Amino acid sequence: MSMHIPHGRWVVWLSFLLAMLFQIMPLPGLVESWRPDWLLLVMIYWAMALPHRYNILSAWVLGVLLDILLGAHLGIRALSMSLVIYVVVLHFQRLRNFPMWQQALMVASLVCLHHLLVFWVQFVVNVASFDVSLFLPALSSLIIWPWVFWMLRRIRRIYKVR
Repeated sequence: MSMHIPHGRWVVWLSFLLAMLFQIMPLPGLVESWRPDWLLLVMIYWAMALPHRYNILSAWVLGVLLDILLGAHLGIRALSMSLVIYVVVLHFQRLRNFPMWQQALMVASLVCLHHLLVFWVQFVVNVASFDVSLFLPALSSLIIWPWVFWMLRRIRRIYKVR
């Protein structure tokens, strides 16, 4: 009988904490609309790397925490992040094998999906108006994804996260 010892869980949850801090960190007005979705990017990476451990439930918990921190309607980002991570977990083998440019395009489309779902729920709950700046975080996430992927992969290998 072998003992399965989880390695590096603290590293993953620390990365989630740092991503959440980056997500709520105040930025100047011009840069605010370009803020990448740090928490979603980190969650996408861990769902692709370890889909058996970090999946829909993790996304839902982190989404609820983000809703609480942002003071938004409870469950909006939880629902959206859960649906996005469901798509990632469903196709994680395919996403892993994409070249980096194609992976970045898929991540940008998933961030777009996240923002559209958040907008749709906010529109149903409140009266929200559509703005093109809704897609700017997807562009910045597209640019930043290779760096996030490289950094988290390096951390995963150094700390032997399984």
